[in-house]
This record gives sequence, C-alpha cells and structure tokens, in this order.
Amino acid sequence: MSDKARARLRAWKEDPVLFVRECFKVEPDAWQADALRSFAREERTALSACKGPGKSCVLAWCIWWILCTNKDAKGICTSITGDNLKDNLWTELAKWRAHSPILERAFEQTSERITSVDRPKTWWCSARSFAQQADKSQQANTLAGLHGNTVFVVLDEVGDYPDGVVTAAEGIFANVVFARVLVAGNPTRVDGPLYRITTKDRKRWNVIHITGDPLDPMRSPRISLKWAQDQIDDWGRENPWVMINVLGLFPPTASDKLIGINHITMAQERNARPMEYTSDARIWGLDPARYGDDASALCRRQGVVCFRFHIWRSLDGVELATRVAHAITEATEADAPPDALFVDVGGVGSSAYDHLRLLGYGHLMHPCDFGSSPDDERFLNKRAEIWWRMAEWLKKAPANLPIDPELVGELTGPSFKYASRGKQTKFILESKEDMRKRGIPSPNKADALAMTFSAPVAPKSKEFQIAARHQSHAVTEYDPYSNGSEDQPPRRADWLDPLHI
Repeated sequence: MSDKARARLRAWKEDPVLFVRECFKVEPDAWQADALRSFAREERTALSACKGPGKSCVLAWCIWWILCTNKDAKGICTSITGDNLKDNLWTELAKWRAHSPILERAFEQTSERITSVDRPKTWWCSARSFAQQADKSQQANTLAGLHGNTVFVVLDEVGDYPDGVVTAAEGIFANVVFARVLVAGNPTRVDGPLYRITTKDRKRWNVIHITGDPLDPMRSPRISLKWAQDQIDDWGRENPWVMINVLGLFPPTASDKLIGINHITMAQERNARPMEYTSDARIWGLDPARYGDDASALCRRQGVVCFRFHIWRSLDGVELATRVAHAITEATEADAPPDALFVDVGGVGSSAYDHLRLLGYGHLMHPCDFGSSPDDERFLNKRAEIWWRMAEWLKKAPANLPIDPELVGELTGPSFKYASRGKQTKFILESKEDMRKRGIPSPNKADALAMTFSAPVAPKSKEFQIAARHQSHAVTEYDPYSNGSEDQPPRRADWLDPLHI
C-alpha cells in the first residue's frame, strides 16, 4: 500500500463522514453524519427512527467504515427475521459495495458473509438470525464467535427484539480493545429493548432521534414534507400511528405507566425564558438515603424549571443536613434562597429533618411522609398524590427538565394501578420495594422532584417578584442550565442557578 493510500485510510478512520463522501461520493444528511460520528466515538449508539429516513443506509455505511479502516475487524449483523435482514440491510450493504471500487477489490460478499479478500478468516462480517421464541441461551449463541481487537454488532429493527439479544450483544465489551454496538429501530412499543435503551439504560447509550416532523429543523429530508404534513392534518399529532411513523416518537405511555418518554423528551428540549418562572416560588425537595446503592437527592424547582440535582452518597442524617445547610447558605448569598424545603421524613429522613431544624432552618422546613394520608381521597397515599401532580405539571405546563439520563429512567420507572379500597377506587403508585423486586432502582431524583409538589408555596418577597419581572424583560434568551463558558459568557440571570453542578 502506498503512503498516500495509508494517509487516506488514516483520515477516513478519524472521520467516517469523510469516508462516506470520498468512498461513496454522497453527502450524508445532518442526522446521518451525527450517527456516523457517534458510531466512531461511542461504544453504544441507538437510532430511534420514524419510517423511511434512510437508517438502513447509515447502518451499511457504518459497517463498511469499520471494516475498511480496521484491520481484522469482525462483526455480526442481525434483524428481526432472517428474511428482513436479507431484504434490507444485507441488500443495502451490497448496493454500497457496488458504489465503491475500493470495497469491491478489498471485500467479497455472499448471501451470509462479507470477507476480506486477503484475510478471509480473520476479517469479516457475518449475517445471522434467531428464532423469535429463542431462549436467552439461543439468543446469546446467535452473537457468539466474536474475538479480537476490533469487534462490532449491528442490530436492525431492534424495537421488536426479545430483550436478551441486546444484552447478549453488550457482552462484546468484556475483553476487547475496540468494540461497538449499533442498534436501530422504530419506536413502536413502550417496552422491549429500544424503549429500555431510551429510558432506563439511557446513560449508557448515545441515542439519536430521527424524525420526519415538518416543524423540526433536523428532520430527515428523505421523508416527503407534504406527506408528513398531510398525515398530521388528517389524524393529528397525538395519533399513535402519526407519532411512530411521522414524528419518530413512542406511542402514548403504556396503560400502567404514569409518565411517558415523549413528555420527558419535550421537557428536556425546552428553554424557558426568565419571565416564565422568576416570579414563582423556589421550592426544594430532599429525598434522603443512608447507605447502599441509593443516593440522597436534592431537587430545586422554580415554577416550570427543574434545575440540576445535588446528589450525595453514604451520608448519615447529620452529614446530609450539613450538606443541605451549605447549599441553602450558598443560595442565600446568591440572593436565591428556597422559599420552602420539603423533606421525606420516612426512614432515615427524620434525622436530616431534625438536624436541619436544629441548625436554624425550621422556618423553611416541611415534612413529607410518603405513606401518610393524601389531601385528595382518590389517591392511596401522599407519594401517589405528589407523583400525580408532578406528572400533570410535566404534561400540561411548559416544563423544563435538565438533560439527565438517570432522571429519565426514574420518571418512567414506577408503574401504577387502580384498586378498590373500601367503597372507593384508589390510584396506587408502585412502591420502591416492589420496584427493586423488578430490578428497577429507587427513583431518588424523581421522588425529590415529586416532593416539590407536596403543597402550594408562595414566594416570600413581593419586592423580589417585581425585580425578577423587571429583569426578565431585559433578557431575551437564557438557558437556565448554562453556567457560562469562554464561548458563551455568563448571562445576567446566572444567579437563578447558583448551585449549578
């Protein structure tokens, strides 16, 4: 190989978008470029897509990029059925190989395997399928045989896979130097691997949302704008078919879920202006936890904005109270003290609550016992009631949430049911204990946010409200989650988040 060819391969390895441009003579769409770069940089990439945006094309580009730029790379591709794999992704791979003289010379492709011409036993990609009713052992065997310094797994139409397939695919991260898992599918269900990846497991995955929404500047241009708008006009944006096929959103939440991923996603994408919340009360919620896997979480909410959380681990009640007291002091110095602090006093929370009162913060403190009686008799207990209020705030208000993958999983974690208690039907939220039995961690941050809805709170200072309203008219754009940087200088309203972490 010439020095020029080696230099070109090095450049391609650094930039998969350049590889596509020069190897296939095409220009990727904006979201396709994001997906290519994510596959190069991130261990796990998930494409959650509407119908027809060109995701099979991207999967093929990613596979050819990793095969072309990594000696002795080994990979496995699957789809929901063997026929689906053959008719879609495998055909797409053959199409793009035919577009590139380099790939035609370097690789051979059969109905089940792509191999390097020079090193067919150590440099390959295999097409595999599994039975829909396969058990976990059979699913894992489908993905067996990957060993080496560069390995990859690509799973197409993953929305309808059995759960164990993705788990088996992640086994390639055990003993390798360079490993990648790329999955793609349509958000057809509020269960299964794709839903789990975008909610509970979001912190481990880079998720790319692909939409045909006419209002989204990052929409796929491969989807007819007229067709997309016609579907929305005929059926409405809330229609499940439109949500899945046009908007690329999961359908309405499952019958046993209080909060769906779509409301969370929209809340994370919003950016409230100061005039929308600076005159509202600053309400804090503290969910204490002592030791083990759980963490103590402090939530700070002002009107429609939930700011980033404070998290502490392995603190007793006295230590936790001291940390919270420091947070209150810092907020006071920044002229943004809380108007009320609600504390879960069940279990270890009573110790932190009592010590904060001893430290002189009794005027702010309000106990919240999750198991106590609710204000509204429709609910089984206080926790069910405040989660309901939080869900209504999230769905109806122009709520703002921080970008926090762990919070996404917590908000979508608990299930609910209606059951008769005496002569009345009650709304019952799944308990933390029952969630742990299902393998779902305690929703510490979500509980802390829910506590800010324990009772109505009025701002303490009318002078502050007037000043806040006056200032907010002078600020036309403000990101409540930004703390400023060299390329984005601190804005006048940065004091609104003095505890930025």
